[in-house]
Amino acid sequence: MEQYVQGEPIFLKLNSIPKQYPYLTEDISTDVIIVGGGVTGAILSYYFSENNIQNVILEKNRIAHESTSITTSLLQYELDENLKALTSVTSLENGVLAYKLGVKALKEIEKFINKYGNNCEYSLKDTLLYTSNKIEIKEMKQEYELRLKNGFDVEYIDESNNPFSFDLKAGVYGKNGGSQLDPFKYTHELIEISQSKCGKVFENSEVTKVNYFEEYVEVETCYGHKVKGNIVIVATGYNTKVFTDRNFGTKTTTFNIATKPVSEFNGWKNRVLIRDNNDPYNYLRTTDDNRIIIGGEDISFIPGIFNEKKAEEKYSILENKLKNMFPNIKDIEVQYKYCGAFASTKDNMGFLGKDPNNEKLWYCLGYGANGILFSILGGGMLSKLYLGEEDKNLNLFKVDRF
Repeated sequence: MEQYVQGEPIFLKLNSIPKQYPYLTEDISTDVIIVGGGVTGAILSYYFSENNIQNVILEKNRIAHESTSITTSLLQYELDENLKALTSVTSLENGVLAYKLGVKALKEIEKFINKYGNNCEYSLKDTLLYTSNKIEIKEMKQEYELRLKNGFDVEYIDESNNPFSFDLKAGVYGKNGGSQLDPFKYTHELIEISQSKCGKVFENSEVTKVNYFEEYVEVETCYGHKVKGNIVIVATGYNTKVFTDRNFGTKTTTFNIATKPVSEFNGWKNRVLIRDNNDPYNYLRTTDDNRIIIGGEDISFIPGIFNEKKAEEKYSILENKLKNMFPNIKDIEVQYKYCGAFASTKDNMGFLGKDPNNEKLWYCLGYGANGILFSILGGGMLSKLYLGEEDKNLNLFKVDRF
């Protein structure tokens, strides 16, 4: 069995489980069957419920305990690749559109917070993409000019005006270009709101088989009970074997460490969200209770194999990088270490929409660093699609685009 999560994810350790969800004990019917009870499934349930569409979430384990537990929820409108680099796999126009849709998704989170309150440690953030390599200065300047030209609120930083304590040769500083939240709390809040309307959720109810009929689709769970619906949406992240033999993305293992609370953030302007321009890259954020999370050091994912020694090496590298970047933060002490699977695609975008060969099989797979934002876009566009309104932007995420 593939193990997607290892270690002690910070958001599982810091949060108590708000409630025990039931497991499916009878045959039921609904409009939309959502398979997967992570943040993606919760987002889908929220949007379908907001549109008065009955839906059921089926989760094989516990809600928000799998890949959702290891996401840093460092949310930025940009993709894993810079705009210029994206032109090798898609058009510049598509790249700019993807970035702008990222901005739209960020605003959707803000609308949600304004409507229901901030119960998930959400905060709007500036972002920084930077390089410490002189060879990449031209690339950073070009990225800055492309974003500025296309309407993004950015500033250019170099050695002459570097406000950070770490080595920065060039960087793109984005104003309000991102946000952060607690993914565990966010997932449970979405579900709570959905349940108050027309959403239902069942955990420990693994889907083991899917049956397609002319008028409906039916899924069977591990305990033999069935759910009948008009469509089924795959929100299972990397585990899609029940629905298709297709390999959607390239899996890697990414590593994270989280510190104990620190006393101050000297050398870290505005506690901005940080990503370097390395390959693989490192990423950093802070938390409401003054912790630091740093991640990266990706390696190839090997199913069924966890190399504990290699993981400890990666955690040590991340700790040393953090301390070297912020030498003026004297009380950095690692408390949590964890890792898990991460999937990427050629164009760094997920898959949203109908299976090209099956009208009753839909996908919402938020692959890439923007997984949560892609899921938000999917929730909005797929709920409208169910009601007969097709958003042209779905073409960017077509399931058969490769």
